[in-house]
Amino acid sequence: MTPDLQLILASASPRRKDLLQSVGLDPLVQPQDVDETPFEQEAPLAYALRIATLKAEACARENHQIILAADTVVAFDGQNLGKPKDDEDAKRMLRALSGKTHVVHTAVVVRGASRFSDVVSTQVRFRVLTESQIDLYVRGGDGRDKAGSYGIQSGGGTLVAHVVGSYTNVVGLPLEESLSLLRLIGIEND
Repeated sequence: MTPDLQLILASASPRRKDLLQSVGLDPLVQPQDVDETPFEQEAPLAYALRIATLKAEACARENHQIILAADTVVAFDGQNLGKPKDDEDAKRMLRALSGKTHVVHTAVVVRGASRFSDVVSTQVRFRVLTESQIDLYVRGGDGRDKAGSYGIQSGGGTLVAHVVGSYTNVVGLPLEESLSLLRLIGIEND
C-alpha cells in the first residue's frame, strides 16, 4: 500500500475495528449514515451487499483512500432479523432462534481505484433456550445493538451450540475474505 493512503473503515462497529486491529491493520473509523430501509421482498444476502456498497460509495465521495465497508444480517426463515427495537423484540428473536439454525451473511466491499466485494455466509445453530436464559441474556444488554439480538464473541456465545463456517463472520467481519479483498487493492497486513 502506498504510504499516503489510509484504510478507512466505513462502520461504527467496534467489533470490526478490533478484528482489523487483531491482524495488524489500524483503520480510521468513519461511519456512514445511509438509508438502511430494506426493499420489499429483498433477500437478506442482497440486502447486506446493497447496504455495504452504499456505505462504501458514500465514504468514497468524501475520501480518496482505501475504504472497507461491511454489513451483517442474521437471516432466519428467509427474513432479515436486524437489530432489536427493544428488549421485548430481542426476546422474540431469541425465542425464534432457540434450538434452530440461522444464517449470518456479511457483505464486505473494499474500494480504492477499483471496487471488490464478497458475501460470506455462516450457519449458526442455537442451543434450546429456556425463558429464564433468554431473560437473563437480554437483561445484560449484550445483544441490544447486534443483528439477531446476540453477540457470539461475548455472552451470546453461550447461546450457540455450533457454527459451520467463519466465526469472525458471525462477529461482524469475515477476516480471511476481507484480507483477500484488501490484498487485491494493495493492502497487506503485518
